[in-house]
Amino acid sequence: MEHWLVPPLKVAIEAGTPLLLASLGELYTERSGVLNLGIEGMMLMGALSGFIVALITGNPWLGLLSAMIVGGLMGALHAFVCISLHANQVISGLALSMLGVGLSGFIGKRFVGIPLKATFGVSPIPLLNKIPILGSILFEHNVIVYISYILAIILWLILHRTKMGIMIKAVGENPAAADAAGVDVYKVRYVCTIFGGVMAGAAGAYLSLAHIPMWVENMTAGRGWIAVAIVVFATWDPLRALLGSYLFGGVEALQYWLQPWGIDPSLLGTLPYIATILVLVIIGSSKRLRRAMSAPSALCKPYIREEKVV
Repeated sequence: MEHWLVPPLKVAIEAGTPLLLASLGELYTERSGVLNLGIEGMMLMGALSGFIVALITGNPWLGLLSAMIVGGLMGALHAFVCISLHANQVISGLALSMLGVGLSGFIGKRFVGIPLKATFGVSPIPLLNKIPILGSILFEHNVIVYISYILAIILWLILHRTKMGIMIKAVGENPAAADAAGVDVYKVRYVCTIFGGVMAGAAGAYLSLAHIPMWVENMTAGRGWIAVAIVVFATWDPLRALLGSYLFGGVEALQYWLQPWGIDPSLLGTLPYIATILVLVIIGSSKRLRRAMSAPSALCKPYIREEKVV
């Protein structure tokens, strides 16, 4: 007989996976000193492009690849505007978010409600899924969920155990000093921002190719904004982002478990956003937490090489 903990925790992981993918990309972007508030739009464009390509080709992997490319292109646009043109990062991100929402709604009209046959189905991992309780919770999902586990670990190792990670953190903390030490600040920021877009596109593709295999307008439902909050909650650490994503995924899944109790579904749908606001309020009201969760020093600050101190 299945343990009572298994179903809610499995759903929390499934619901938290798009949050994890998006927050891992945003984490690297912010670590390099660039804020990307366009995740919501990038996720929507990734979800739509992934769905269309998978529908036409019958191959979900091509759909995922196309979503990552579209997300990466949007990330490159954000990088060009913010890094090369030194524009305001908040305004650029909001513009990209609105662009993604509007464009995906316009292009996706003809695809609304069409079921997708080429999806990422559940693929249990042999032997591992036989582990009592944990096997069912962790190893009876689709392949994108498994990839997200590995990505979180790899990105943690890169950030904290490699020269590349040191360079990224240095650029996000003190770009002038990093530049003086021979680090190409612009290159690091471009790569991290594009990577963030690629991950946002993949997060969107997960929604339309695995979680809800169809296209629905605004199907991200604010998950991009929650991903930004998770980065702060996780103190810019990939493994904490993994835990935070599943925590918020659990809050999202909670609404389905509470519906049979007769609670208004519209009210239950606000739970993830209420949880996000509560977390940010708690962090903001505690000096100790604010110090522990301090953002990279150069976040949102354009770097202009000519202005560096010699």
